[in-house]
Amino acid sequence: MKITKKFLSYGLIALLVMSPFISYASSEVEHAASSGHSDPIAPVLFGLIIILLAAKVGGELFEKMNQPAVLGELIFGIMIGNLALLSGGAFSFSYLVEAEAIDIMARLGVMILLFQVGLESNIKDMMKVGISSFLVAIVGVVVPMVLGYYVSSWIIPEAGFNAHLFIGATLTATSVGITARVLKDLDKLRTPEAKIILGAAVIDDVLGLIILSIVSGIVISGTVSATSIVTISLTSVVFLIGSILIGLKAAPLIGKWVSGMKVEGMKIVTAFLFLFVMSYMADLMGLATIVGAFAAGLVLDDVSFKNKKEHHIEVLVKPLYCIFVPIFFVLMGIQVKLDAFLDPKIIIIALGITAVSIIGKQACGLGVKCPGASKLTVGIGMISRGEVGLIFAGIGKELGVLDDSLFGAIVIMVILTTLVTPPLLKWSIARKDKAVESV
Repeated sequence: MKITKKFLSYGLIALLVMSPFISYASSEVEHAASSGHSDPIAPVLFGLIIILLAAKVGGELFEKMNQPAVLGELIFGIMIGNLALLSGGAFSFSYLVEAEAIDIMARLGVMILLFQVGLESNIKDMMKVGISSFLVAIVGVVVPMVLGYYVSSWIIPEAGFNAHLFIGATLTATSVGITARVLKDLDKLRTPEAKIILGAAVIDDVLGLIILSIVSGIVISGTVSATSIVTISLTSVVFLIGSILIGLKAAPLIGKWVSGMKVEGMKIVTAFLFLFVMSYMADLMGLATIVGAFAAGLVLDDVSFKNKKEHHIEVLVKPLYCIFVPIFFVLMGIQVKLDAFLDPKIIIIALGITAVSIIGKQACGLGVKCPGASKLTVGIGMISRGEVGLIFAGIGKELGVLDDSLFGAIVIMVILTTLVTPPLLKWSIARKDKAVESV
C-alpha cells in the first residue's frame, strides 16, 4: 500500500510540476494555430505528446508494482483530466477529448485491441473447450448483467432503462489477461482451473460482443421488443459465424497470394485491409465495428504466410498496438470527472456495481463440473473487467446513455476489479495447494 501511494504521489507531483510548462506550450500552440502561423496538425501532435507520455510513464510505474500497465494509463489519464480541479482551474486539458483527430485514433486503438484479442484466440481451442468452460461463461454473463441492472435501477431509478441496461451489460465483460499473467507467474497454466478460465474467457468475449450489439441496437432503435432482440442476436451470430466460415476459406488464399508478392510490408497491410473490411461490414449490418475487428483476428490467426522474411502478424501489429491502444485508455481516464463523485449517490453506485460485479463472477463456480477444480479460484479468475469493460463504457457514453457520473463510476469499478484480482487469485491458489498438501 505504501509503495502504491509512493508511486501515485510521484506521478501526481510530476504532472503538477510539468503543468505550467505544458499549459504554456499548449497556449502557444493554440495561439499559433489561430493566427495562421502553424500547421493545423500541431495541436494534435501536442495532444499526442501529452497522452503517450502519460500512458508510458503511468504504465511503467504500475508495471513496477506488478500491476497491469492499463491501470497506470487510466489513472494518469484521470490525473490529466482533473488537473483543472486539482489546480483550481489554472490548467485544463479538456480540449484533448474534443479533438476529433485524437478521438479517431482512440477508436482505431479499440479496433486494433479487439483485432489482437482475436489473433491471440484460436477457433479450434474454442471448439474444444469443455462443458465447464461453456457453463462458466454463460453464468458469468447472465448473473452479473441481471444483478447490475437491478442494483442500478434500485440506486438510481431516475437514470432510465437504457442506462440500467448498459450498466448491466458492462458487468458481463471479463479481462482474462491479468488472470493469465498471474497463473503463468505461479506456473499454474496447466491446472484444470486455468484451462476452464481461459476457455470460458474466449466464449465470454464472444457473448459480450453479442450483448454489446444487442444493447446498442436497443438504445439506438428505442425498442425493447422480443423481435428486435432476436433480430440483433441472429444478426450478430450470423455475422460472426458467416464471416469466420468465409474467412477460413479465403484466408489461406490471401496468405498464398501475399506470400508470392515482393513489395515490402504487404503482410501487415493485407492484415489491416482485412481488419478494415470486416469492421466496415459489421457496421453495415448494424453491429459495432469491434465485432468485425474481433472476427478478423480470429480468421487471420491460422493464416500461413510462407514469406519467411516477415514476422508473424501478431508481431507486426504489436508496434501499432503499443501506440494506438494507450490513446484510448488515457482518453477514457481524461473523461472521468472526479467532482462528480461529490454526489453520494455516485459513490454508492460505484461501490454497488463493484460489489455485484465481484459477486456475479463468483457465481461462475456453479458452472464448474470438472472434478478437483476449485470453484472459488475459477470465480476469482473471472472477476477482472479490464479493457472490455472500458470499451462498453466508452460506447455507452458515446451513445449518450451514460453521463459523466455513471461513466466515472464504471471506470472506478474497472480499476477496483482489476486491482483485487491478482492478490485474491494468489490467495485462492495457495489455499488449495495447502489443502492438497495436508491430505
